[in-house]
Amino acid sequence: MNLKVAMTRSSSPANGLLFALTSAGLYGFNIVYARIASFTGASGSAIVVYRVLLMLVLVGLVAAILRSSLAMEREERGKLLLVGVSSALQGIGYLSSVAFIPVTVAAVVFYTYPIIIVLVSPFVEKTPLTQALVAIVAVATLGVCLVVGPAFSDLDWRGLALAFGASIATAVQFFAAARCTRTGVVAKVFWIQLIILPTAILVSLATGQLAPPSILALAPFAVTMTIAGYVGGFVLQFLALGRISAVAAGILYCAEPVVAAVSSALILNETLAPLQIAGGALVLAAIVANVLLEQRRRLKDAALVPIAD
Repeated sequence: MNLKVAMTRSSSPANGLLFALTSAGLYGFNIVYARIASFTGASGSAIVVYRVLLMLVLVGLVAAILRSSLAMEREERGKLLLVGVSSALQGIGYLSSVAFIPVTVAAVVFYTYPIIIVLVSPFVEKTPLTQALVAIVAVATLGVCLVVGPAFSDLDWRGLALAFGASIATAVQFFAAARCTRTGVVAKVFWIQLIILPTAILVSLATGQLAPPSILALAPFAVTMTIAGYVGGFVLQFLALGRISAVAAGILYCAEPVVAAVSSALILNETLAPLQIAGGALVLAAIVANVLLEQRRRLKDAALVPIAD
């Protein structure tokens, strides 16, 4: 291995951390505008359907312009199918849970997926479960709980089950996506969205919310920001998961509810309580600790790889 190749590989995880953190920020920002769109009657399920259709069109155009292949690597077809199904289940479970429990409670239950990823990683990725990693994920989870500030009262078990199911689906998505490193990002996004589309249409039909495209004109700016945030976050998520482990990415995505809370305060004039600010600080501290831990692990791994002339 020459020095140039070694440098390229060592910088890739750093890019992955940046991609994941930016993706989490876009997802958190996207939620606020989705809420604004809902005020005008543009339902979430309808936005999801047209968002997926738009992504398929955009991916097709990008593939044509870049002359990029949409073919899947044969050995990764099963993994991509798993990513698509888990992505669909994630969205359905999380969005459906808020029909039975408050959004804040659903968020706390949903964001248990970093804990699931860390606890399962020794069995899936064969990585050691260190005390430092457990401490980081515990701090991040506590911070998320403080940020969303749930009121655990009169909870419906159906909502809890749906939110926790979405959390498990997200953990599966992260592990499966981290193993799809040979298929190009354009092809990944195309096939995953193609798997999500029929599921989103079925849910919209079942709930009676499959409205015509004209419904998007009710809040054009909010809908545009919602779709743009999702598209950017989704693409960056899969760029990140091709470069870093599911564990490292999972902790970084704890930034999403923090960004959502801050964006809500700035855009919707919602008030942040002192405990929420403290929770955001804990999440940021956990993210910084995770980045430092990942960097130390990366340097240790690089030191073990001999560099030939």
